[in-house]
Amino acid sequence: MLGRLRPLAISMAIAALLPLTVAAHAEAATASSARAASTVTAARAAAAERVIKDDVLLQVRQGGVTHARETIVYEFGGKSELRRSFVTKIHDSVTKDRVFKIENVRATSPDGGPAKVSTSSSGTTTTVKVSGGQANGRHTVVLEYDLRGTIAQIGGGEELRWTAIGGWKVPVDDAQVTVGGGTPIRSINCFSGALDSNLGCSQFYFSDHAHTQALFKQGRLLPDEYMTVIVGFPAGATGGKAIYERRHTAATAFSVNGVTGTALLGLLILLLGGVGVLYMLRGRDARVVAQKAAEGDQAPVAGAEFEPPDGVRPGQIGTLIDEQADVIDVTATIVDLAVRGYLLIEEEDREVTGKLDWELQRLQRPVNDLLPYEQLLLDALFTAPDGGPRAAVKLSELGGTFSAQLARVRSAMYADVVQQGWFARRPDTVRSRWTIAGFVLTGIGVAATIALALFTDLALIGLAVVVAGAALAYGGQYMPAKTARGATVLAHTIGFRAFLERGAIPAEGQGGPQQRIALFSRFLPYAVVFDLVPMWAKTVEDAGVREKGADNLYWYEGPAEWDLSKFAESMRTFTLATSGSISQSRGL
Repeated sequence: MLGRLRPLAISMAIAALLPLTVAAHAEAATASSARAASTVTAARAAAAERVIKDDVLLQVRQGGVTHARETIVYEFGGKSELRRSFVTKIHDSVTKDRVFKIENVRATSPDGGPAKVSTSSSGTTTTVKVSGGQANGRHTVVLEYDLRGTIAQIGGGEELRWTAIGGWKVPVDDAQVTVGGGTPIRSINCFSGALDSNLGCSQFYFSDHAHTQALFKQGRLLPDEYMTVIVGFPAGATGGKAIYERRHTAATAFSVNGVTGTALLGLLILLLGGVGVLYMLRGRDARVVAQKAAEGDQAPVAGAEFEPPDGVRPGQIGTLIDEQADVIDVTATIVDLAVRGYLLIEEEDREVTGKLDWELQRLQRPVNDLLPYEQLLLDALFTAPDGGPRAAVKLSELGGTFSAQLARVRSAMYADVVQQGWFARRPDTVRSRWTIAGFVLTGIGVAATIALALFTDLALIGLAVVVAGAALAYGGQYMPAKTARGATVLAHTIGFRAFLERGAIPAEGQGGPQQRIALFSRFLPYAVVFDLVPMWAKTVEDAGVREKGADNLYWYEGPAEWDLSKFAESMRTFTLATSGSISQSRGL
């Protein structure tokens, strides 16, 4: 019995639920249809939004102020506002813009439309926003505002030029502009379309016989299209003048004006003053050298004795000449220490070792007569990497403590020329101070140029500072100045160099080949400084050829089968190799 009733109960339940399910589906379909209809309505409303008519009345007044009354019939599509953009700035030239000022903007609506007005400016446009009131359907909004800068003095008259209608994001069905003010009008013109369009408007004509009012019409304007009216007046009709504003560009940022001109003039005076200072410092050196050169242009030898100019040593001469303690000065000092008996230079046999190299051997000799920089250099050469002393070192193995000590050697050479009274201050310190000051000033100038170029028209001031800083850094290299005593020593040094270049040596009857070899050995370090090694070594080669059995010098030993005829090439390569080893040590 229960089995028969169960199907019947299920059928009755389904029948009871079926109407509810159908009703739910119907409600969902109705809601969906309503949303779709709302979306379509909104889309149609947005598509229908437009300016039915835009009618502008421009009244030109004395002083160049133009009063505008603009009546807008607007079809709202659900938005609570309308926006119109006015072109208030146009580029007149590379350096200036023509500006139109819109002032005293107010809005009313006779039929309850939006009437709350606000303005904002961005770039070349000023946007007027009208909101509030009813925002559906068709409403009339009346804008009133004053314009300045619309009239310019052109030729023998005045001209009003104003983009009276446009700047809408919606189409305009009908546009009309009326220009009047009681002043006779000489000419009219009108353009429509893009802002720079040359297409004429639909109609423009004088609307009265006295030609004091002109009417301009355009049938339809697309979004972002404009209607520009041009009206010519006799000279003095309104007294209006165009308003111009300097445009900030790269051209204006670096333009010459009263301030930048003064800065450039100051820079010129500064540079001329710097040249004058350098002339005073360098010119004094040149004058003293010219006066003393004749005195120094004599062979500084007496018989067989070695007498360098004023007792100056090769490293000192090199620092005095170019005001820098550099690689060649250290190389000349090493050769000079060998010639004076503090070390022995031994050239290795290339055929045995497979490479060209030299060994420097320290000789036991009192060091009382060494100058501080010479003592430092000698110790640096013969100090092992572990800090202990060494009796010999290969030229190719210089490094370690040697490279660390070279900076001290160089500093001692600068201190020596000051101690000798040749410079009032250390040349390296003078150069560094001026160079650092120049770099700092250049950096300040670069930063100032960027800042001034971004925000002002005075970027040339920053550029002038950059030039001044660069000139200071460059001129600082020439600022070390010799004292009168230093210039005198330099003059004798130049004369001594002339003597070495001439190669004026005693005649055969006044001295034998051994004496000649000894004399040229003593002068060789100076030849290194003066870059006269090839010429000077060739002279020694000639002496060696005439002296049979002259296979070595007391300070330089060559390999087997070596004699003084090969000394020129040996000395040239030794000088180059020594300078290269010193340079690679990065101490100079």
